[in-house]
Amino acid sequence: MAKSSTLRRRRLSRRLRELREAAGLTAAHVTTEARRRGKGKWSRGKLTRIENNEWLRPSIVDVEALLDIYAVTDPADREAYATLTKEARNTGWWVGYADVLGKGAYVGLELEAATIRTYEALVIPGLLQTEGYAHAITRGHGVTDEADIERYVEARMARKQILAPGSSGPQVWAIIDEAALRKIPSEIHEEQVQHLINVQRPTLRVQILPDTAGLHPATAGSFSILDFLDDPPVVYREDVMSQLFYEDPVEIAHCEMVYRHVQAAALSVPDSQAFLENMLNE
Repeated sequence: MAKSSTLRRRRLSRRLRELREAAGLTAAHVTTEARRRGKGKWSRGKLTRIENNEWLRPSIVDVEALLDIYAVTDPADREAYATLTKEARNTGWWVGYADVLGKGAYVGLELEAATIRTYEALVIPGLLQTEGYAHAITRGHGVTDEADIERYVEARMARKQILAPGSSGPQVWAIIDEAALRKIPSEIHEEQVQHLINVQRPTLRVQILPDTAGLHPATAGSFSILDFLDDPPVVYREDVMSQLFYEDPVEIAHCEMVYRHVQAAALSVPDSQAFLENMLNE
């Protein structure tokens, strides 16, 4: 799979915010100045959306306007920003599944990540789901139309291509709560558990957090930490209403500490394998 535009947009947003902060300008001042110069359409809150990476197709006109205001005059620097803007406008494979994936922000970051560390409390991680499990969980989410179900499953299976043998996908470390295993429907239980056993390799590890671990630091819910080669990490969480991304260094450090504690409470990789094998023999 080709690299996506998601990380480029995130990088561009961050760099533009850093330029404004280095210039000592407020968002309101920049917006007023952009309007005065008449380059592009600048509504209230537009700059905030840009800096928060809430855009899908970055405008070269908008970026050039901001570079003018921030006094970025070096031709090489401006060309670098122009190139980054063009790259950030590219679309990924998930655009064809916008009806089920929305903006695909997480999928794009997942594709770009060097490592993914995830803890799942109640479901099997998306990258480790069998097709049968993906069908079951989509129905469990209340989707009833068969065509819609197939769209969700197709998109989820497409995500798994980053783990294909020979791909340059991320290293994955997944901690799965025993509760998620007990919720697997009986008719697909053996297939899904066997898949978790078979998928283990040096770049993909699965640990089980057993019920006997008791209360632990991640009782607040599931989350994933995505690390990148040339960009700061991101923590991702979702609930029934929204997808949440955390990028503040303090928040990242806290989530990494929580993950380390949960990992220490989980069974080792070999013991997790044995735990899964025992489940098949019960």
